[in-house]
Amino acid sequence: MGGGELVVAVAGATGAVGREMLKTLEGRAFPATTVKALASSRSAGTTVPFAGGELIVEEMTEKSFEGVDIALFSAGGSTSKQFAPFAVKSGCVVIDNSSAWRMDPEVPLVVPEVNPEDVDWHKGIIANPNCSTIQMVVALKPLHDVGKIKRVIVSTYQAVSGTGQKAIAELETQVRQLFNSQEPDVKVYPHQIAFNCLPQIDVFSDGDYTFEEIKMIKETNKIMGDDSIKVTATTVRVPVFYGHSESVNIETEKKITAKEARAILSQAPGVVVYDNPAEKIYPMPLMAGGEDPVFVGRIREDNTIENGLHLWIVADNIRKGAALNAVQIAELLMERGQVRV
Repeated sequence: MGGGELVVAVAGATGAVGREMLKTLEGRAFPATTVKALASSRSAGTTVPFAGGELIVEEMTEKSFEGVDIALFSAGGSTSKQFAPFAVKSGCVVIDNSSAWRMDPEVPLVVPEVNPEDVDWHKGIIANPNCSTIQMVVALKPLHDVGKIKRVIVSTYQAVSGTGQKAIAELETQVRQLFNSQEPDVKVYPHQIAFNCLPQIDVFSDGDYTFEEIKMIKETNKIMGDDSIKVTATTVRVPVFYGHSESVNIETEKKITAKEARAILSQAPGVVVYDNPAEKIYPMPLMAGGEDPVFVGRIREDNTIENGLHLWIVADNIRKGAALNAVQIAELLMERGQVRV
């Protein structure tokens, strides 16, 4: 740290998001002098690809963050709770991908296209929002700025990669088993996911909302900086490997026509409008895989209310929904002079 050198650590480097974080740091030419790959003792000594070579994975300990400027965490909530405070004490800024700190009033919850200024009040930890929340607010913020959103009704269609490598493997295995007339192994999810849809992500809580739905509701208000926006959500796991899709209905105070919405979103940072129903052009998870933007299509007016819009929003949940957003926050820290190098 200091002397113009910038040291970045990726905590949870062997997981799906951790690997994508390394790939994103490389792809965006993030100006790190040194990148460290950290994981559990089980993974220590293995390697992960980076910048045309490999990084040797180190065991994450309380002392791993000495001399580190920025740590990108994607190792689960309990690990973040355990190690992030040690990283902060070492003078490191933590960008955490778990849900551990998101609703802490002392911790900014940041989507760079929506609330970049919030990085300025961090106290050592910045939270990366839920993947499904990120892609939704990227599309909603420009519309909110014009018409002030009063209410959001969202139904999600979320890929298995949001659960991690074990879920990806389970979907692959179940498809193979079913094609071979075998009984599918069901371990990761409460029911078979192959050729099925599960209207449950995470466990049920108050009012029979799942924690995933509650995250979308609370995080949207915090990121948008407006508790008056009413949000309700139904989150569904679908048999897709990568890419979350969302059907979003919004009600605004000021009328926004579908044509105006397309124009607004076409100019919005991080958004690509892909919307021509006559030519069967609309966003799909297959096209979003490996891509940075949030894709928006099926933009149309809701004729049941005075000021309503329907949107279909798709993004790669591992990229914009996790790794890319975290790296963009790190870039913001650099731009706004929040890293001591």
